[in-house]
Amino acid sequence: MKIIRNTGLSIFLICFAVFLSLPFLGTYKLTEKTFKENFTDAQQQKILEPSLKNLFDKEYGNNISFISDYNKAFDNANKEFREKKEWDKVINDSHVLNIVKDSSGGFVKNNLALLFIICFLISSLGGLMYMVPALYLKPVAGIKNNHIYHRGITNRGIIAFLFAAFLIAFYICIYQQPAYLSNWILLVDGLSTTLTGAAASQWFLYGFLYCLVMSVMSVRMFIKYRNNNYEKLRTCSVLFFQIAFAFMIPNILTKLQLPSMDFKNIWPLDYTFFFDYHLTQLTSNGMLGYWMLGWGIFLIVVGVPVMVYFFGKRWYCSWVCGCGGLAETLGDPFRQLSDKSLKAWKFERIIVHSVLVFAVIMTAAVLYTFFTGSSSILGIDTYSIRQAYGFGIGFMFAGAIGTGFYPVMGSRVWCRFGCPLAAYLGIVQRFKSRFRITTNGGQCISCGNCSTYCEMGIDVRAYAQNGENIIRSSCVGCGVCAAVCPRGVLKLENLAEEGRFDAYVRPEEKAF
Repeated sequence: MKIIRNTGLSIFLICFAVFLSLPFLGTYKLTEKTFKENFTDAQQQKILEPSLKNLFDKEYGNNISFISDYNKAFDNANKEFREKKEWDKVINDSHVLNIVKDSSGGFVKNNLALLFIICFLISSLGGLMYMVPALYLKPVAGIKNNHIYHRGITNRGIIAFLFAAFLIAFYICIYQQPAYLSNWILLVDGLSTTLTGAAASQWFLYGFLYCLVMSVMSVRMFIKYRNNNYEKLRTCSVLFFQIAFAFMIPNILTKLQLPSMDFKNIWPLDYTFFFDYHLTQLTSNGMLGYWMLGWGIFLIVVGVPVMVYFFGKRWYCSWVCGCGGLAETLGDPFRQLSDKSLKAWKFERIIVHSVLVFAVIMTAAVLYTFFTGSSSILGIDTYSIRQAYGFGIGFMFAGAIGTGFYPVMGSRVWCRFGCPLAAYLGIVQRFKSRFRITTNGGQCISCGNCSTYCEMGIDVRAYAQNGENIIRSSCVGCGVCAAVCPRGVLKLENLAEEGRFDAYVRPEEKAF
């Protein structure tokens, strides 16, 4: 078995190395034909061609220098109009990603199918070869986390920080500089054409990688939690909702030229739901568009409070949400890194509710502009509010920090400290929900497993030792605390509300 695992690890690392090298391979040459195919407007061609013609048919050995020269030429073409403040003549969309993709050639462009197989299929096979042999080990009841603090990747070693740096760099590129990932995007062009009828964008690549990583790491979950039906069902659920609702259905709707929508995504997590362009797209598509709009509002106003009342926030955070799904699969090896201190809990409450308030203010400003046509409120440009939220929360917090910090701060950084929907769900759960984790304090041996592996940073043992129910608003009901308990002290239940607020609160928590 050790040979199989080592072989699988070697295969994965080799394929991953190939994947990492792709952005630096290939040749690039901008032609006049490519230029005119991407800028079809005659006026734009007239403005841009004098600056870009020096690049025509010039061959580059890497995309870094090609993108740099292209961006400089594009900016020069707009420079005169910006200086004169002739904003109607300024061309804002450089089409740099499509230009780079259409201008690429060489090894990568000529071997897309082979590289797709190596980078995605064979690498996944290598990962499975590394994980699956655990199925053939002597089955032992219970969930094993052996040596988890002895491995650098799961205990903030150098490998963990390198992995974190890679994830952060990936999010920065995918959001801000996708052109540098053009070769990765080219790999999924064929799949994108099949599903959407168009070439792949950076978001199609992101969605595909998201589903692939969750699928492979779900196998690890099935193996690790093979004796726990709740964890297996929960893993199946998040995997289904991610692949079907977040990836397949929106892309198929795009191919049918219908409004694309992730039907499980709820405002304020889906902070663009009330943006003017989205509302215009929905209302201009007849009954289907109005139904989509109504569905989104129904989830916010009715779906959340009703479902949380009966099932707690776990119905969404642990069974449906894509962010939670990635945290529960890719992030599972890092759950023990979440900070359980009182200080972290205080910061968590302040930050996550501040993000929720920010989301509400931003949405109110967006709707004010949509209905009144005024681009400012109280002298503040509403677009700048929207832009600030999108950059600070949508990109930096949810993406770069929320996922990039898995190997450093645990798997639920975004869910704990940043997700406005988690804050909304948590408020309902804290004050009006039948869900709680019940405890049998007489059986607790204070082993600390429950607190150690709580990804939401809850000191579960403090509640269990006092035999008190756990009703913390941050609890996502993942059930791992109950699963790792060797004495059956903890139980996830949906009961009547009586006695709900008898939960144990530490003295130091009362002071905050």
